[in-house]
This record gives sequence, C-alpha cells and structure tokens, in this order.
Amino acid sequence: MRKQILLMILMTGVYCGQAQYPGYKSLGETADFKAQFASAAQKINTIKSDFVQEKELSMLSEKIISKGKFFFRKQNAVRMEYTQPFQYLMIINGSKIYVKDNQKENKISAKSNKLFEQINKIMMDCVNGSALSSTDFTVKIFESNDTYLAELSPVNKNLKTLFKNINLVVAKKDYAVTKIEMHEPSGDNTTISFVNREMNITIPDALFAIN
Repeated sequence: MRKQILLMILMTGVYCGQAQYPGYKSLGETADFKAQFASAAQKINTIKSDFVQEKELSMLSEKIISKGKFFFRKQNAVRMEYTQPFQYLMIINGSKIYVKDNQKENKISAKSNKLFEQINKIMMDCVNGSALSSTDFTVKIFESNDTYLAELSPVNKNLKTLFKNINLVVAKKDYAVTKIEMHEPSGDNTTISFVNREMNITIPDALFAIN
C-alpha cells in the first residue's frame, strides 16, 4: 500500500546525485522566486490536467510509461486516474484516501498512519505551493531559459528512506508546476509531466467523493 500511495506523489530526465542539472544554473537569490511561486499558487483554486508518468527502475532497461487524468481542488482534494496501460484510481480528500486497483478497493485514514500523513502533506504542499517553505526539506533553486527547478531534499529521517530528493519543474511564464520528479535512494526514478492544463474551472464534487 505504501508504494501505491507513493504513485500519487509522483504527479511526479535528471538524475539524483548531481550538483548541477544539465541546462540549469544555480539561482543565487531565491526570495523573489519563492514569493512569485507562492503567489501564483494562491490564485489556483482548481486544476484539471492530463499527465504522463515515466518510471525508471534500476532492474529494467526500458521506462514504464503510464497516462491518465489529474484533478485538484483547494482544501486538500486530489484525484489521480490512471487510464493507460492499466486502470488505477486514487482520491485524497482531506485526511481520507481511497484507492481502486481493478476491482479491489481500499479506504485509509491518513491520520491513522504517520507515514501516510506525511506523504499526504507533501502531496498537498507540492500542489498548493507551500512545499518550498516546508521544514521537511532543504531547498535549492536552479533556472534555465524557460523553467525553474526546485530541488527538495528531505531532512526528516523517515522521508529519507523514501526519497533522495523531489524536484519540481516550474514554468517561468506562469509559475505553474509542469513536472514533478521523484528520486528514490534505490536509484529508481519517477517523472510525471502535466499537459493540457486547465486552471480554475468547475470540477464536480463527485470526482473527489469518498463514501
């Protein structure tokens, strides 16, 4: 189940361990970027997007590619629906988590498990823009011509067992997160790219319902 929950976070082509990232340079002054990023995130009430997930496993030579739909609504509501090459659904609504894998369903309370609670918090922090001020990570900012890259390295010992670092790729034009990359200590990497994004549209309550 922990691995299933991790899939949700990987809403999320660079590799952990690098001091620099190809095409990027270190951003000397980060205060302005963090302020602009937080300000842009505060203006987002809903997100609807397609996504492409690429999973690189150290034991396999080829990437595992999945596709689906992503929905977000402020006040801790997320729906991630995998449609290709398999069907898989996860909904986070407040402290409740719902998972459907084929015909198997599971309902979890994040508050009943410290790990799930931390993962839930990270997920929401990444989407709503507060991840860069989280005390759970140290943050380094890099920039290219068109994007910023925020490297989040965990300081919490429990999170260190799950992540080497999480990277957020942010578009310069609107400070929206276009890609989330997760790097595990094992060497496995997962990248989720968001395409065809629609902001602040009406999303039915039913999409986030957990009965």
